[in-house]
Amino acid sequence: MAVAFSLFLALLCFLQLASRTHAAALTTAIGANERVCFYADADKAGEKIGFYFAVQSGGSFDIDFEVKDPNEKVLLDGKRERQGDYVFTANTPGEYSFCFENDMSTLTEKLVDFDIMVESEPRREPSTKPGQISDQTSALEESIFRLNGMLINIKRTQKYFHTRENRGFDIVKDTKNRMFWYTVLESLAVIGMAVLQVYVLQTFFTKTGRRYKV
Repeated sequence: MAVAFSLFLALLCFLQLASRTHAAALTTAIGANERVCFYADADKAGEKIGFYFAVQSGGSFDIDFEVKDPNEKVLLDGKRERQGDYVFTANTPGEYSFCFENDMSTLTEKLVDFDIMVESEPRREPSTKPGQISDQTSALEESIFRLNGMLINIKRTQKYFHTRENRGFDIVKDTKNRMFWYTVLESLAVIGMAVLQVYVLQTFFTKTGRRYKV
């Protein structure tokens, strides 16, 4: 009975923790000289906002970004950043903007993977019935928060390797294209050199002097 009650409390704590978090993981393509913005709402002051992004492909894998609060105050910004992982406190309730700008490229499109997470600060209320059940509840909450932190670290590690994989694939694809065109140009150069040699040899053995009839 005690084990079942403990599992029930763990489930309630997990659902409460999940309800505090609102996340949106997206992938977007940003064209040359294009600015794209996304928005997230903070219901009240004191909420934690997490912002992660990584350039998956395109150019030098860099992008400009800017984060503003509801009062248009710049909270975070960067130039030619490859990736970033930030957490800040929303001191003002309202709509926060997260913008990417690809103005350094004239032709190249950038593929950006990003994640916006709004999480309320967890607050624990003291139990009105101290005892063994309260101790078990506290221990379960600590375990759940530790598991939540471990899952977040695993998620970040997966994102890191996913980004490395996409960048490596893009580099391999670009190298393959360069090798193909280099081979084509080399073949054309060899053919042109062969045609030129044939023409020069033919010129040497062809009589070009004038002939006169008496």
